[in-house]
Amino acid sequence: MYKAITPSRARYPRIDVAATTRFILSVQQENGEIPWSAGGKTDPWDHVESAMGLTVGGCHQEAKKAYIWSAQTQLDDGSWWSYYENGKPQAGAYKDSNMTAYIAVGVLHYFLSTGDRRFLREMWLTVSKAMDYVVSLQCPGGEILWAKRADGSVDEAALLTGSSSIYISLDCALRMARILGEERLHWERAKRRLGKALRHKPHLFDQSKARFSMDWYYPVLCGAVTGNEAHQRIERSWNNFVVPDLGVLCVCDNPWVTMAETAELVLSLCAMEHYDTAEMVFGWLTDKRYDDGAFWTGLTFPDGEIYTREKTAWTAAAVLLAADSLYDLTPASGLFRQNNGKT
Repeated sequence: MYKAITPSRARYPRIDVAATTRFILSVQQENGEIPWSAGGKTDPWDHVESAMGLTVGGCHQEAKKAYIWSAQTQLDDGSWWSYYENGKPQAGAYKDSNMTAYIAVGVLHYFLSTGDRRFLREMWLTVSKAMDYVVSLQCPGGEILWAKRADGSVDEAALLTGSSSIYISLDCALRMARILGEERLHWERAKRRLGKALRHKPHLFDQSKARFSMDWYYPVLCGAVTGNEAHQRIERSWNNFVVPDLGVLCVCDNPWVTMAETAELVLSLCAMEHYDTAEMVFGWLTDKRYDDGAFWTGLTFPDGEIYTREKTAWTAAAVLLAADSLYDLTPASGLFRQNNGKT
C-alpha cells in the first residue's frame, strides 16, 4: 500500500557512486558515444541519460564529449535515428520525437552541474533544431506524434510516456532560452498545449501502453501532473506496479521488476517532495548490483533470476540520477524537483 511520508531527508546514498560512474565510463566509446552496453546499440535518449550519469559522477569532460557526439550526429532536420550500431543507423531505425527532445534535458543538467555557459551556448543550435523538429509533430489536441519512418511517413500514434518526457524537455529548452536571452514563443505554446493534453485528454494517447509502469509515473516525473493530482495518480496504481522490497514492474502483467523503472519512481516521488517514500524505494535498489558498479537490468520473481544479464549504462545512470535527486550530490539535483509545478 502506498503511503506518502515526507518529513526528513537522508544525507548520503547507499551506493558506490564512483564505481557506478566508472562502469558507465567503461561503456563509453572513444568518440563519446555511450551504447546501451559494451558492444551494444546506441539510442539517443539512453545516450543522453548515460551522459547525465557521468555528470552526476563528476566526469564532466566525458559527459561533454557525449553531448558533442550528439551534436555531430544530428541530422539536418534536427532529429536523430532511433538506434545506431558502429556509428551507423540500424536497419529499421526511425526518428523518435522523444529520443530527439531529450538532448535539452541533458544539456541543461550539464549546465546546472558545471555552470559552463560557453558550452550551453555551443549546444544551443543543436537543442534548438531538435525542439523545432519535435514541435513540428504536435497535433491540434496538444499530443505529439512519436515517430517518423525512414520513408518520411509519420506514425500517427502518440505515446503518454514519450510525450511526458517531451514535456520536461520543452521545459528545459525554455529554461536554456531564458538563460541565453533567446525567445521561443512557439515552444511555450507547445508546452502549454502538451501539458493540457497530458492532464486532461488521456484518450489522445495510445492506451495499449497503459500496462507499462512508465505510463503511470512519467506524467509526475516530468512535471505535467503535480500536487494532489500527482499524489492520487501514484496512489491509485501503486499496488499494480510496485513489489515491496523488490522494485517496480516493467509491465503490470509480467513478474519482472526493473531497476531503471524503480529509480525513475524515486525521481517521481522526489518531484512530489515525498522524500522518505523515495528513500524507501531507493533502498530496494542498493543490493541489486554487480561488483563493478553496474546494476542489474531486472529481476524476475518469485524465482529471483537476474534478467537480463546485459549490463546497461542507462540503468546505472538512472540510479545515479535518483541518488542525486534524493541526496543532493550535485548542483543539478533539483532538476526534476524544480520542474514540478510548472505548466
